[in-house]
Amino acid sequence: MASEPDNKALLHQLRIDRSEPPANTGVSRRYWIMGAALLLAIIGAGAWWVLAGPRGVPVHTALARAVPGGGTGGSVLDATGYVTARREATVSAQITGTLTQVLIEEGDHVKEGQVLGTLDDTAQKAALAQAQAQLHTAQSLLAQYQVQLAQSVRDANRAEDLVKRNLVSAQAVEQARAQVDGQSAQVEGQRKQIDLATANLRSAQVQLDYCTVRAPFTGVVIAKAAQVGEIISPFSAGGGFTRTGIGTIVDMDSLEIEVDVNEAYINRVQPGQPVQSVLNAYPDWQIPSHVIAIIPTADRSKATVKVRIGLDLKDPRIVPDMGVRVSFLEERKTEAPVAVQAPRGALVPTGAIRTQDGHDVVYLLHEKRAEQRTVALGATRGDSRQVLSGVSIGDTVILDPPADLKDGAAVTVAK
Repeated sequence: MASEPDNKALLHQLRIDRSEPPANTGVSRRYWIMGAALLLAIIGAGAWWVLAGPRGVPVHTALARAVPGGGTGGSVLDATGYVTARREATVSAQITGTLTQVLIEEGDHVKEGQVLGTLDDTAQKAALAQAQAQLHTAQSLLAQYQVQLAQSVRDANRAEDLVKRNLVSAQAVEQARAQVDGQSAQVEGQRKQIDLATANLRSAQVQLDYCTVRAPFTGVVIAKAAQVGEIISPFSAGGGFTRTGIGTIVDMDSLEIEVDVNEAYINRVQPGQPVQSVLNAYPDWQIPSHVIAIIPTADRSKATVKVRIGLDLKDPRIVPDMGVRVSFLEERKTEAPVAVQAPRGALVPTGAIRTQDGHDVVYLLHEKRAEQRTVALGATRGDSRQVLSGVSIGDTVILDPPADLKDGAAVTVAK
């Protein structure tokens, strides 16, 4: 058995000495501070992301409304097309030559026959002078032959008188008559030479007139294609050094609309049918129109039929190649009234509708995101459009959606 002093010694060894701190206390405190700082940084970054992060594309919105009234004469079909000109010409000279004057600029109004430009006419003027000289020479020879013929006729008459008195032989009379016949033929041949010289003179005059380029009809210059010093030719020759025209003129009174109608719906279109046209450039301007003709052929690659639409209103704002949206209207009935059905669909602002990949679409605001909907359109009513399917009454639509707006993109309503 151990003695009491030995037990005390053992207990003393087991005591924890708290007079000196552990050797690694500073290291642990440093790690704790670093962890706390990292945690605060994460919390701060999250708060910044929530408060200052991306808030979506700013947009303006409107509510889809109920279509007022039932009415008649609504749209039975909608289509898109372009303004075209039935009379459009690239004006060129009928001969090849160098331009010495160009008297037009884009936007100029010109009248039929107005001079648009001139070519170098040095050679043509020389040819005209030569033809005039040839004609004068032929006319002088004719006068000479006519004088000779008149003298021969007198000689023949005298010879016949002398034969009657037996003063000359009959042979002298025959010779005199032969000379008259020969000179008559010479005079007639010279008259033909004068006709030929006159024709050459007219040809030279025509060639000279070709050096002046004139407007074929009244219209507006939409393109200037050549400058002074350039060569123009009615033929595609000379590569890039030869122009085929001096400019392009459009008859603004011949403007109309061409649209491609899906062949599955062409039965809804009839010649003379009223049409409401809206230019993309002026969405609030409704132009009264009518169907001119249905072109009797189909495009098999697009399964469409071309329809010509005449504009009942002429206006300087309408220019070729403008995009246009047309609504074919049903004829108003004159029979006894029947029960009017409630109009289908909803009414949305025209600015909410966008054409994408050949389809009409709108974007709805749903849970702070844009939701794309393909829609079927109806009649135009002022600055709004009837949507037959794809939008319900009360839906929130995005006005003038940005071109880069995608389905599902985050948006915020602008104040």
